[in-house]
Amino acid sequence: MKNKIIIGTRGSKLALWQAEWVKAELQRLYPELQVTLNKIKTTGDKILDVPLAKVGGKGLFVKEIEDALLRTEADIAVHSMKDVPTEFPDGLHLAVICKREDPRDAFISKIQNLKFKTQKFIDLPKGATIGTSSLRRSCQLLNIRSDLRIVQLRGNLDTRLRKLADGQFDAIILAVAGVKRLGWSDKITEVLSPEVCLPAIGQGAIGIECRGDDKVINDLISPLNHQETSICINAERSFLKRLEGGCQVPIAAYARIEKQCIRAVEQQNIEKINENKTQALNTAYSLIMDGLVGSVSGDRIIKSHIEGDPMDAENIGIKLAEELLCSGAKQILDEVYCR
Repeated sequence: MKNKIIIGTRGSKLALWQAEWVKAELQRLYPELQVTLNKIKTTGDKILDVPLAKVGGKGLFVKEIEDALLRTEADIAVHSMKDVPTEFPDGLHLAVICKREDPRDAFISKIQNLKFKTQKFIDLPKGATIGTSSLRRSCQLLNIRSDLRIVQLRGNLDTRLRKLADGQFDAIILAVAGVKRLGWSDKITEVLSPEVCLPAIGQGAIGIECRGDDKVINDLISPLNHQETSICINAERSFLKRLEGGCQVPIAAYARIEKQCIRAVEQQNIEKINENKTQALNTAYSLIMDGLVGSVSGDRIIKSHIEGDPMDAENIGIKLAEELLCSGAKQILDEVYCR
């Protein structure tokens, strides 16, 4: 077995937390394994004064790390799944998706007199200033509250929280997962439900990328893969790939696996199911998925919902994307990409 491994990672506090978590999990599995981190600055880390939607391109937070993999300067790369493009350079692949943390978004209000100034997003005063770098978030929030003023907010989580504390915003929106991982859950004013703000594709999940032909490394990290999370993220990413989406357009999707309603089971022939236990297992759970495409201004949002067999995750994601395209999403995408 390989006794040394190098993890390629961004240098932000959250990225390092994720890399250290993977390191700890690997060393728990293989106590003799030596793990070191190679901190790499990506394009997305270098360009902080321009909204991501205007920077353009894909893989802003992963390309330089992928280059290190290809040069064998790293054995694995640890990413936030929401940053990972749907296509990989030749020779690399997504080998592992770890168990997902809470995928929802966090509303964090300004503190005043030792209390949150506003307890809930919907109660923000008219014309309040919200900090977010995400078109997905701003689109959905403006759709509910068109009076709000959305201001670009870039930087690491601690930088964003500091800007809120300095009074630059009435509130900011961050991913719950990142806030929790850094031990700052007490800073969250409200967790936004998916009905208010549908999460980003892959939000809350950590992915591990490596060279496809490195069997030793692939075998080494395979125990970290979480099957249920992988199924859900696969559905979300196939949805994004079918839409050919990028950071220039608000796109969101959230897939989860749930037990089927008992009523649906009762409608089937129970005796027949008992004769075939495999069928019973396959029909006990369902992949539930919601997706949306919106205009940048938030005046138009196209939503859809789908359910199906978890083992058909990729096709479910594609089908949901096609339903949205037929319902008006194609027009929004064409306008954004000037097609």
